[in-house]
Amino acid sequence: MKAIKFYKAGGPEVMQFEDINLDAPGPGQVRLRHTAIGLNYLDVYYRSGAYPASLPSGLGFEAAGVVEAVGDGVTNLKEGDRVAYGAGPIGSYAQARNMPANRLAKLPDSIADDTAAAMMLKGMTVRYLMRETYKVKAGDTILWHAVAGGVGLIAVQWAKHLGVRVIGTTSSPEKAALAKSLGCDEVINYTEENVAERVRELTDGKGVPVVYDGVGQATLEASLDSLSPMGLLASFGSASGPVKDFDTGVLAAKGSLYLTRPTLMTYVASDEALQANVAELFDVVGSGAVKVEINQTYALADAVKAHQDLEGRKTTGSTVLLP
Repeated sequence: MKAIKFYKAGGPEVMQFEDINLDAPGPGQVRLRHTAIGLNYLDVYYRSGAYPASLPSGLGFEAAGVVEAVGDGVTNLKEGDRVAYGAGPIGSYAQARNMPANRLAKLPDSIADDTAAAMMLKGMTVRYLMRETYKVKAGDTILWHAVAGGVGLIAVQWAKHLGVRVIGTTSSPEKAALAKSLGCDEVINYTEENVAERVRELTDGKGVPVVYDGVGQATLEASLDSLSPMGLLASFGSASGPVKDFDTGVLAAKGSLYLTRPTLMTYVASDEALQANVAELFDVVGSGAVKVEINQTYALADAVKAHQDLEGRKTTGSTVLLP
């Protein structure tokens, strides 16, 4: 079998496509042959060293595949089951791997393998953000940064399904058109417009109760200035770099605001929480309320190119690696 490994943190070129030996699955594990693998900006954080990894390391947290062997004590899965996962452990960039059976979800017939690989981490992220971190409700107006990305496009559709008005930000007319085609009510091109001023215009000066920000440092000020008093900034990613040296007094000055830095791994730490998240995700995708946009596909062997395009903002929607 082959897998992507990296032995030092750095740019996309540190990834190596190499042979691996795969042991029989241990107790509580299954051996999974991957059919499709999801690409996420989270992978960049680990590869670059922004998030620590125990080196040498595999990469990736999301994939779909078929169970090929079952270890001792596994009763919920059997050989031939189609499954997917989106909350790790790290190492999905591989043709096959052993996985803890309790962190896998059986795929319904209504969801194809490539769709599952493209949606698990992203969709589970949207679910915890909009159903737990700040539980959106019909009539709310929200601001979502990088709305044409994989997470953003799922969020737009899910929010509209819940009766929410969505204001999004993006960097080009093409990306804005894509977001609008999936239901985004207003799209702000942050390269040409002042985001916070435009949000105020679109909300009659009130601002929004929640901002979902996966960009980080570059959008921090605009996010805070877009919030209504006692609003919440959910800073769930750092594509532009992490927020540093933050003065909490700013939250008071701008209207007794709240700031949280949530992670999917915390919200699905228990098996029960994981399965509850997945069940709701499968429901909205299986019903057609949320369609997963797979706009790029690469061979797993071309992971370097995939990362270059992701970091170069050349991708939209979801990207899948094929083993």
